[in-house]
Amino acid sequence: MTRAGELLGRSVTVKVPATSANLGPGFDTLGLALALYDELTVTVREQPGATVEVVGVGAGEVPTDESNLVVRAIAHTFESVGVPLPGLDLVARNNIPHGRGMGSSGAAIVSGIMAAKGLLEGVVDIDAQGLLALANDMEGHPDNVAPALFGGLTIAWVTPDGPRFKKLMVHRGVSPLVLVPEHVMSTALARSLQPQSVPHEDAVFNVSRSALLVAALIQSPELLHAATEDKLHQSYRASAMPETDRLITLLREQGFAAVVSGAGPSILVLGSDPGQRLAAAELVARNAQTAWQPLHLAVDFKGATVVPAAVVAADTPAGERP
Repeated sequence: MTRAGELLGRSVTVKVPATSANLGPGFDTLGLALALYDELTVTVREQPGATVEVVGVGAGEVPTDESNLVVRAIAHTFESVGVPLPGLDLVARNNIPHGRGMGSSGAAIVSGIMAAKGLLEGVVDIDAQGLLALANDMEGHPDNVAPALFGGLTIAWVTPDGPRFKKLMVHRGVSPLVLVPEHVMSTALARSLQPQSVPHEDAVFNVSRSALLVAALIQSPELLHAATEDKLHQSYRASAMPETDRLITLLREQGFAAVVSGAGPSILVLGSDPGQRLAAAELVARNAQTAWQPLHLAVDFKGATVVPAAVVAADTPAGERP
């Protein structure tokens, strides 16, 4: 068995993209990786335990000890492969907004798992399927962690043997815009508003739109408005985020493919070209009652990367490592 001391001095840097899950009709199934990143450097030290320095989003708010979600993800990974957890120094440089429906908790989990993978290189290998299983253990559903790990558009599902995913490349014309409000939304609260059953016709409606959305994102962006219609979850959560709901209704009335990003309260607009998302941002700026930050983002195609801390440029995507 590898002893914690044998890893002393190892240091890795991890980069993980933001994500937007659901994408309208693809509840708990579809996710998109976005080019906004959290970066983490982890170094093995001699002293047991862990300390976390947070720079950027979450500084002064998230735990900086072993209870930090990133540290817990590292610990979960080490435990799963039977290697004792060494002492750790972490520096987290965060850009993904917290509590806004952009996958910040999924990114933290993926950051920890990828850091553990990097620290254990040459000791234990964890393949792509293993990474997803570890992340799903902690997140509870794979729709955010799959695109954070592998990039692009992901379809995720769960089998008796664990979670599975399929990564697809997004049409180059698709231009994401995320509109981020000042207020936050609890994912747990959003999920509590979801009914246990829905009408049969609503389920059929979403099946058709989810299938169409995959086609729209990879081949036919002109279909994005029709493809992002939803009857499964957004209307049930509208009362918890009234301005999000009002602005999405306005955007959709004007022909924009606007949906709740993840559990909200951010809004994702899937433009069919960069000009369309500029127009959507201007529409919200004219009509919003509170401040909304427009993020004009590219689709991330690489997913999470991990490299030795001294060689940050030579990163390798999570799904392409041996």
